[in-house]
Amino acid sequence: MDYNLAALKLLCVQLKDAQETSSENAMELHNIIFQRAWLQGILVHVSADGECLYLDDGTGVIELSLRPEFRGRPWNIGMYVMVVGRYMVRTDEPPMIQVHKMVDLSASPDREAMWYLEVLEAYKMFYRPLMEGPV
Repeated sequence: MDYNLAALKLLCVQLKDAQETSSENAMELHNIIFQRAWLQGILVHVSADGECLYLDDGTGVIELSLRPEFRGRPWNIGMYVMVVGRYMVRTDEPPMIQVHKMVDLSASPDREAMWYLEVLEAYKMFYRPLMEGPV
């Protein structure tokens, strides 16, 4: 994992356009190479063993695969969380994020509205110019 590559601030609906690259650790989204995605949303499913969670960001649902250090924490349905991790496309299964970082943001006011603005700002300032190429 190349931690010099920034995690892209994205919505689940945007990840549907991501494609695998020749590198096993990277994905491509409209000419942008990335290894990690940054998502925020509400936990809508937590398995009994705490290993499998589902996050809904209002545009789609994605499975979260937790590393051992996150499994012992009390993740509950309805929590608003931030996740950063490797995006994986799987055959005949929902897409998944292998979580490297996860933070409960439930106590933060206006968190969801602010997240949509952050994603929009990142798109306008950074991603759109890369997607459209030189003018």
